[in-house]
Amino acid sequence: MRRNKDSIVGIYAFSFLLSAAVFLAVGLIGGPAALLTVLVLTALEITFSFDNAVVNAKVLAGMPEFWQRMFMTVGIVIAVFGMRLVLPILLVSLTAGLSMGDVVRLALERPGDYAHYLEQAHPIIASFGGIFLLMIFFEFILDYGRKIHWFRALERPLTKIGRLRQISPLLSLIALVGVTQFLGGEHKFTVLIAGVLGIITYLAIRSIAEIFELKQEKALRRNLLDRRTLMRAGFVNFLYLELLDASFSFDGVIGAFAITNMVLLIAAGLGVGAVWVRSMTIHIVKHNTLTKYRYLDHGAHYAIGALAVMLLVGIGYEVPEAVTGSVGILIIGFALFSSWRYNVTHKPEVAEAHHRR
Repeated sequence: MRRNKDSIVGIYAFSFLLSAAVFLAVGLIGGPAALLTVLVLTALEITFSFDNAVVNAKVLAGMPEFWQRMFMTVGIVIAVFGMRLVLPILLVSLTAGLSMGDVVRLALERPGDYAHYLEQAHPIIASFGGIFLLMIFFEFILDYGRKIHWFRALERPLTKIGRLRQISPLLSLIALVGVTQFLGGEHKFTVLIAGVLGIITYLAIRSIAEIFELKQEKALRRNLLDRRTLMRAGFVNFLYLELLDASFSFDGVIGAFAITNMVLLIAAGLGVGAVWVRSMTIHIVKHNTLTKYRYLDHGAHYAIGALAVMLLVGIGYEVPEAVTGSVGILIIGFALFSSWRYNVTHKPEVAEAHHRR
C-alpha cells in the first residue's frame, strides 16, 4: 500500500528514521552518556521551538509546493549544519579574530575555550536575534488588518496604532536604544550595530516579499501569473524562514553548552530536534492546525515577543534557559486551551466556518 505523504506517518517518517540513525550512531560511538546528552538536547530543541514551527507554518502555507519541499530538504541541511554548526563557528571566527580552521580545531580539541568565545559573542547574537524577533512580534500585534483578537482589550487599540506603517521599526529602534544604553555595558557599540542590522534584515526581506506579492496580485488580476513570479516569491519567503530559524537557534546553541561542551553532540542533538520541528511545521500546514486552533498563531507570536525580550535582557543579565523555554510553552499551552474553549462554546459557528472551507 502506498503511504499517504500527508498522513502522520508520512510527515514524521523521515524525522523518525533520522533520529534512529543518529541515536544509534551516538550510542555505539559515544556510549550511554553521550546518547543521554543527545536525547536531552533533542527534547529541549523540540519543546522550546514549537512557536517557531507555528510561525513557519503560517509562512509556508502560502508558498508553492516546490518551496515547501525545499524547506524540508535543503532547509533541513541549512538548519542542521548551517545554523547549528557552521554559523556559530563563523561568529566565533569574526568576533575572536581567528580563522575558520583555528575555530574548528578549537571546537574539537578545546571545547571549553570555544564555548567561552561563543559566550563572548552572545551580546551580538542576542541583539540581532532579539530585535529581529521583536520586529516579527510588533508586525503581528500591530497588524491593522487582523480580524481575530485573543485579548481584545489590549489588541484592538494596538491594531489602531498599527495604521502608522513605520510604527514597528520605530518601536524596535526605541527598544534597541534602551537596551544599548542600560544593558549594553562595554558592548554598547556592537549591540547597537547588531540590532540595527536585525531591523535592516527584517525590513529588507519583508519589503522584497511585498514586491513579489504585489506582482502576484497584478498577474492574478490579468490572468498572467507565471511560474517565475511564484518561484521568486517563494525564494524570498524561504530566506525569511531560514533567518527566522537562525534567530531561534542562536540562543539554543549557547544554552546547550550548559549541558555539554562537546560540539558534535550539540550539533547532533539540536540538529535532530530541528528536523522534528520541520516535520511539526509540515503537520500544521497539512492538517490546517492554525485554522482549527484560532489563537495558536497569537500564542506563537506572544511567545516570540517574550523570547525577544528575554534575549535582549540577556545582554545585561543572565536569563536561565529553563525560564526562556518555560515561558514559551506556557503561552502556547494557554493559546491552545483558549482555542479549545472557543471551539466548545461556539460549536455551530466553528462547524459552519469549516463547512465553508
